[in-house]
Amino acid sequence: MTGKAKTWAWCLGTVAVVLGATVVYQKSFEVFSDAHAAVAPSNETAPLQAFPTQVMGGITTPSVATDTVDAKGRPVALACSNCHAVREPNRHTASGTDLDTFHQGLSYQHGGLTCLSCHHSENYDRLRLADGTQLAYERSMDLCAQCHGPQHRDYQAGSHGGMTGYWDLNQGPRERNHCLVCHDPHFPSYPPMMPVFPPKDAGHPKTSHATHSNH
Repeated sequence: MTGKAKTWAWCLGTVAVVLGATVVYQKSFEVFSDAHAAVAPSNETAPLQAFPTQVMGGITTPSVATDTVDAKGRPVALACSNCHAVREPNRHTASGTDLDTFHQGLSYQHGGLTCLSCHHSENYDRLRLADGTQLAYERSMDLCAQCHGPQHRDYQAGSHGGMTGYWDLNQGPRERNHCLVCHDPHFPSYPPMMPVFPPKDAGHPKTSHATHSNH
């Protein structure tokens, strides 16, 4: 065999060895990865929480009390839809002064929204999202979150709405306030008010106004 042929044979042998080693390494890595995945915990699995978070002060589907009782003496209440189903919805009503039969005296100031921005015109026993989807009153916080995004974000983080209990739900339960605990849904802004006592300046000692006699 000539010198050139020997060189080519050596090169081909080296390439074959390298390729063979690469295949063996790849197969070994795949086996290792599969075995590791079988025993390693998934990062997508949320940790189990031993205690719940309870939201306080939510609202249920409203009803109107009547003077009627049933056969067992229990008071009978009417659903909102009982009356609204026989009236044509007014999509422009945006003030309590426009109401002539029910809800007189309702204080209403909620941006440029009308009543039917939040109440469903085809089913007054439900609320409505901005896209028209019906929403149960028990999920009214989802309705608030549509427009009040920063407040909802802070609420989710625990810095808005008040909270008692444990940050770590593996240590104990947690209680949160519903939006309606602090805010009237029809008039959510806090009214301006004066504090009972003025703030005290702790940097200056209290001076005495007593007069001293030279006698």
